[in-house]
Amino acid sequence: VQLQASGGGLVQAGGSLRLSCAASGMPFSRYGMGWFRQAPGKERDFVAVVSWNGAYTRYEDSVEGRFTVSRDNAKNTVYLQMTSLNSEDTAVYYCAADNDNPLGGNRYRDYEYWGQGTQVTVSS
Repeated sequence: VQLQASGGGLVQAGGSLRLSCAASGMPFSRYGMGWFRQAPGKERDFVAVVSWNGAYTRYEDSVEGRFTVSRDNAKNTVYLQMTSLNSEDTAVYYCAADNDNPLGGNRYRDYEYWGQGTQVTVSS
């Protein structure tokens, strides 16, 4: 199983970024897919999750209304569209696959497979 995250970068406050996570070596359409982030010196925190078919999504409170998680099962890819970014969004963002729950969990321990992370830096 391989998860390859991309799309991070440096953006000004108020700007937008779209992260992508391409999966291989797994039956992608069966997995709930999550996004987490980890700021320096902090724990890895839940950001968003999308169910196996894209019908169910859930967000951490601070990103609700600003971030949108989606997936394209034909491309084995999950996305995180981020808008109205602020300095508190600065972190390494990770995608992850939950092979026990097709809806996807919101806890770090729910996820079996992880991508390598992509850095998002928001300048004020």
